Amino acid sequence: MGWEYEQVNDQQPRDEAAVAAFVERFAADLIEAGMARMPARIFACLMASEEGVLSAAEIGRRLQVSPAAVSGGVRYLANVHMVSREREPGSRRERYRLHQQVWFAALVHREPIIERWSASMRAGVEVVGPGTPAAERLAETADFMFFLQEELSGMLDRWRERKRTGTGAGTGTD
Repeated sequence: MGWEYEQVNDQQPRDEAAVAAFVERFAADLIEAGMARMPARIFACLMASEEGVLSAAEIGRRLQVSPAAVSGGVRYLANVHMVSREREPGSRRERYRLHQQVWFAALVHREPIIERWSASMRAGVEVVGPGTPAAERLAETADFMFFLQEELSGMLDRWRERKRTGTGAGTGTD
């Protein structure tokens, strides 16, 4: 399958075939939500790895893809703040690491984008002519973007508090 053996703990090795199947299933979910195929597979692969960091060669081997495919996929993931690149000490090889609290980081970096979208929609109302059906659509979208921005900020604050206090219904591993 291409998946390397990883030890989960001192007693039990991981079922790497099951892990590989999970990676493809999770990647399919991400693809269905709009993420491109290779970044989705790479992200799922990193999420399922023990350390959350792999080299391009390790990712390629696990996913059975070329280094060029890995390079393009991690470039996208780095641009959307889901992974970072780092050099292996004493080497020119790069490793790709999931950000701590990857979903939180990705959403935090979306706030300025949402703000720009809202501003563009408000500017568009004037361009297409106030009172027109197009202006109504643009104004509603701007209102929604503003609402989303406010809610996202509050949601991220609640998440920080939840992490700080250790409350929540998660498995304790997030």
